[in-house]
Amino acid sequence: METPGSQTSLHRANLERVVRAVRMAGSLTQAEIARSTGLSAATVSNIVRELKDGGTVEVTPTSAGGRRARSVSLSGDAGIVIGVDFGHTHLRVAVGNLAHQVLAEESEPLDVDASSAEGFDRAEVLVKRLIEATGIGPDKVIGVGLGVPGPIDVESGTLGSTSILPGWTGINPSEELSGRLGVPVYVDNDANLGALGELVWGSGRGVKDLAYIKVASGVGAGLVIDGTIYRGPGGTAGEIGHITLDESGPVCRCGNRGCLETFTAARYVLPLLQPSHGPGLTMERVVQLAREGDPGCRRVIGDVGRHIGSGVANLCNLLNPSRVVLGGSLAEAGELVLGPIRDSVSRYAIPSAARQLSVLPGALGGRAEVLGALALVLSEMGDSTLLESTLPVATPAFT
Repeated sequence: METPGSQTSLHRANLERVVRAVRMAGSLTQAEIARSTGLSAATVSNIVRELKDGGTVEVTPTSAGGRRARSVSLSGDAGIVIGVDFGHTHLRVAVGNLAHQVLAEESEPLDVDASSAEGFDRAEVLVKRLIEATGIGPDKVIGVGLGVPGPIDVESGTLGSTSILPGWTGINPSEELSGRLGVPVYVDNDANLGALGELVWGSGRGVKDLAYIKVASGVGAGLVIDGTIYRGPGGTAGEIGHITLDESGPVCRCGNRGCLETFTAARYVLPLLQPSHGPGLTMERVVQLAREGDPGCRRVIGDVGRHIGSGVANLCNLLNPSRVVLGGSLAEAGELVLGPIRDSVSRYAIPSAARQLSVLPGALGGRAEVLGALALVLSEMGDSTLLESTLPVATPAFT
């Protein structure tokens, strides 16, 4: 029996510290494990050997600083995780292993606003198909990360704003998908998952404090503080789209006037170009035309960037992040939008906060949220699950 402070419990804790470090990073050298965990090199070497013998980790030769080293990653046989991203117009699913490798991924158009039942039906089919395509048994699925385009109420687990997804009123996404798949499902909004995706795989690597700004049908921010997503007690932290820019401005869907969203989101921006460019315009097309030199589109993109920059300046003054990552299709505009964002930050943010801030485009494009869903599972799953992965487990309901 393990008792607190015993050698057995201390050894178990050290095993979990090493597994956690590798799980969050994807792969680390033994020297990096020692630095991140505070364990001695000898202790790390012994633990890695034990984990390798037990099939929990894989060790491969590599180099670090010109010297030979050994890279440690979680075993491909230790389990797989699923990412599901519901956008307003698409469904994207990815299957990844615990070494941060994406094994299969697919996206298809879907009107998520119309019906939650149809969305979950399609997600269930796509998840099963991708698992089968990997050739890995469904008993290896550890959990599912699920992204939705709206805030999740922490207490009830339901969407916190019915104005965003009216067809999802009263739906608990985690319970709904978990009941279909028979595995744990972790849910978060798309901006938070975008932040996680960029933090682990993209433009946020190497920093512990960042804000991921996503501009689409709405405007949201995923906030990372000291390496962890900050959600707030009610789960609504990061609703940057509802910062007031003009009290006499357009009425927002939240009921207020002149929110940042009313000057930057696609539903408000695209009508500005309709008289000159005709109907059927999308933000992707506006960005493309702007990059090709269209003056109207360039002006609109620049104005959107300046307004976003005002919101980012507020974030700088409150939270002092070291990096802001712009996601969504707008990021494809590059300096046409990033330049105006930086200009507004320089004008409105505290100078010391502005100097420390870097503003970058997202590196993952439309994949940020689904990769963030994979990262969500990796961050929420318990390390004991991996250490006991060689034990027989129950077969999920969707075999």
